[in-house]
Amino acid sequence: MSLLSATLARVKPSPTIAVSTLAAELKAAGRDVIGLGAGEPDFDTPDHIKQAAKAAIDAGKTKYTAPDGMPELKQAICDKFARENGLSYSPAQISVGTGGKQILYNALMATLNPGDEVIIPAPYWVSYPDMVLLAGGTPVAVECGLETGFRLSPAQLEAAITPKTKWLIFNSPSNPTGAGYTRDQLKALTDVLMRHPHVWVMSDDMYEHLVFDDFRFVTPAQVEPGLYDRTLTCNGVSKAYAMTGWRIGYAGGPQELIGAMRKIQSQSTSNPCTISQWAAVAALNGPQDFLAENARLFQRRRDLVVEMLNDAPGITCPVPDGAFYVYPSIAGLIGKTTPSGVTITDDETFAKALLEDTGVAVVFGAAFGLSPNFRVSYATSEEALTEAGRRIRTFCATLS
Repeated sequence: MSLLSATLARVKPSPTIAVSTLAAELKAAGRDVIGLGAGEPDFDTPDHIKQAAKAAIDAGKTKYTAPDGMPELKQAICDKFARENGLSYSPAQISVGTGGKQILYNALMATLNPGDEVIIPAPYWVSYPDMVLLAGGTPVAVECGLETGFRLSPAQLEAAITPKTKWLIFNSPSNPTGAGYTRDQLKALTDVLMRHPHVWVMSDDMYEHLVFDDFRFVTPAQVEPGLYDRTLTCNGVSKAYAMTGWRIGYAGGPQELIGAMRKIQSQSTSNPCTISQWAAVAALNGPQDFLAENARLFQRRRDLVVEMLNDAPGITCPVPDGAFYVYPSIAGLIGKTTPSGVTITDDETFAKALLEDTGVAVVFGAAFGLSPNFRVSYATSEEALTEAGRRIRTFCATLS
């Protein structure tokens, strides 16, 4: 009898975490490594949020809470949805988890049966397909290439829907591409969904506040109120508030679904860290002015990275609408050879050779379901990005 379950064989470890781990190991071994793999802001959690956490500790607010979040945080989330998204939820319609990943996983575990299909536009966040597989469902990837701006078209969505479709997972701005959907683009998709009432929408809005230029963020249930009763609107404090390690994600949705998610969480992790919950209350209820300033800093880094990568021979880098990623193509490098004799056959080979020869760690595109590309996270200093860009340009220029 095997110790490990058959389910485990269906999934793989997170490639983004693997790249970050390898970069850290090489750096610890003395290599000069620039890690561009982690999706984590490099600046600190704002002081008023940290102070709220310290105050909670000092006040003895360190006990268990309700399994899926304490009332004060659920109310803060309701207020946030009303204030920023025009969505009305009651606390009974809110779930709080240990990061956004748990929220998505709970929802899939609560709803998927064998044979149920989940439409996932590709390129996608690496965890979406594996979470679907763990929950017993079937991921249906729909390739959305550079020709569509990495966006799912209404025709593609219509063609992907079958009687077995349970969910569409929607992410705007996107990890890994930074592509966002305008109101009109999203309305065209929701028009398709309105014709298929058996399809639910899981909207991952984690990068809502990290948008650039004149892009305006909207979420599906906001654009099409007719989808309200079959949409799970997911978000968290990790990216916008620089609270990745605090591990707080949340969602608003139909009460029946939220109740099912609560049941799973009550028998798995139970409540998220109480101290982190009080910090999240301060984040959502407190000053929001720094969000725009952070977005301006990321936009400046975006412009720097896009310019440098487009200067590298064989690389084409589109301009993203938000998040803190770019997803350049290396189609012009396929078939070329490094000075050490390695032939660039695909984006994984490129990423490995780049790390070995230059110490720059990126994530290869196949991990996100669309090749030949790679993902760069520019959530690091301009100095590091400038040096990484120089090394990438030099590396590409040496290929023959």
